[in-house]
Amino acid sequence: MIVLASKSASRRAMLDAAGVAYEAVPAEIDERALEESLPGHGPARVALALAQAKAQAVSRQHPDALVLGSDSLVAVDGRRFDKPASREHAGEHLRFFSGRTMELHSAAALARGGAVIWSHGDVARLKVRTLSEDFIEDYLAHEWPAVAGCVGVFRIEARGVQLFETINGDHFTVLGMPLLPVIGALRQFGKLPE
Repeated sequence: MIVLASKSASRRAMLDAAGVAYEAVPAEIDERALEESLPGHGPARVALALAQAKAQAVSRQHPDALVLGSDSLVAVDGRRFDKPASREHAGEHLRFFSGRTMELHSAAALARGGAVIWSHGDVARLKVRTLSEDFIEDYLAHEWPAVAGCVGVFRIEARGVQLFETINGDHFTVLGMPLLPVIGALRQFGKLPE
């Protein structure tokens, strides 16, 4: 068994579907402070740093366990976006995303004894179609508050798929964790059979 340093329903669902046994222990870290400590770093580096920090934080509490941390960030036209703070904020995000390409950076890290022993990052590019005000209002009427905890203001497994014209990248990365490399690493560290 591993420890998942996350409260993300999507990440838990991925591990459940893949048959990976785990215990979920959310990491208590100040994500905004960590982001601010990395000025000038791109979203790929920040996502990786957050995944590593989450894995390390929970690993210190469970030093004998293999701990998996993960994080996702969205960037559009060089601007980084966090989870929306309100429905109005979500609408602002969607208006900005309209007609643009979203870069979704997902990263994962494994830690043991407080030290990161493996990490990996990936990016998916999602072309957002032009969104009308009517669509945005209808979308949020159905998806809020479920998308409040989602960077990019979407759940690809729900109505969020309607936001996009094209998606280039790994499906699991879009869901919030580069699962295939994670499974390979879990196999490498003896947590899954060869």
